[in-house]
Amino acid sequence: MTGSDNPSADTPSAARSGERIAKLLARAGIASRREVERMIADGRVKLGDEVITTPNTVLTSLKGVSVDGKFVKAPDPARLFLFHKPAGLITAERDPGGRPTIYTALRNALPATAGRVMPIGRLDFNTEGLLLLTNDGGLKRTMELPSTGLPRTYRARTFGDITQEQLEELSEGIEIEGVRYGPINANMERSTGRNQWIEVTITEGKNREVRRVLEHLGLEVSRLIRTAYGPYELLDLPRGQAVEIKQADVERFMKGLKVPGAPTEARPAHEQARLRIRRDGPRAGTGGKPAGRKPSPTKPPEKSGTRKPAPRKPGAPRTGPGRK
Repeated sequence: MTGSDNPSADTPSAARSGERIAKLLARAGIASRREVERMIADGRVKLGDEVITTPNTVLTSLKGVSVDGKFVKAPDPARLFLFHKPAGLITAERDPGGRPTIYTALRNALPATAGRVMPIGRLDFNTEGLLLLTNDGGLKRTMELPSTGLPRTYRARTFGDITQEQLEELSEGIEIEGVRYGPINANMERSTGRNQWIEVTITEGKNREVRRVLEHLGLEVSRLIRTAYGPYELLDLPRGQAVEIKQADVERFMKGLKVPGAPTEARPAHEQARLRIRRDGPRAGTGGKPAGRKPSPTKPPEKSGTRKPAPRKPGAPRTGPGRK
């Protein structure tokens, strides 16, 4: 079955009432979108008895969809776990080189009811600290997007010569070998001779970003620990252990999670016209006034001290003492 074969697939009406199967399966916790696309390419995903051959197939639900012969159940509520990743583990399901992965440690760290979880972002083999895990593919992707702007904070033990002034220059961003890194907040925690601990906060999360930036400044990084991701902190969570965030807190966090550029519901045409007239005034050729309104008589200038503030336009920020 292809996207065009499926009556729900890739049509304007379907796009409004359904979603791509790769996205639905990722949200259901089957695998990441990229892994789901591989499953589809390998012929492992079916709708009824027909093999789905394209990840662009649009469906309104996962009813009748199976993976490897097992029907996909309705997605569970989103769950979120905090895991203290030790150094020496790969953030992946498997490693071609045979090195241990985070899932080796997670067997004993997660509750038996956790089901399949996916890491939100990655930590390098030698990087330790906070790693978030979820069963919800949509939440995973949203939290990973640089445009979401979630801060990631690290503590780095380094060796070399550096000053706080040099670290503060990173707030303007930096370009390294053709790669542009956005604003970075870096502060010296403490130093002994040429050894120092530096706290670094980034929002983009590019590949090996913290290490690359610090090494570009001439520092050797001997230890790197992620201490926070968004509102979640490592605190005193023991190495190799995991803790689950309460369901109500996860739902509250997801409701407040905003992605810049996300589409908003369009207003009806008559409301758009009314708002435009209120904002810009009538268009040329309408007689200089909105239809159906009488021109206001000219008012004499108000006396000093009695002038009323101009009415605030819809959507304009409030101004006044203490407001910016």
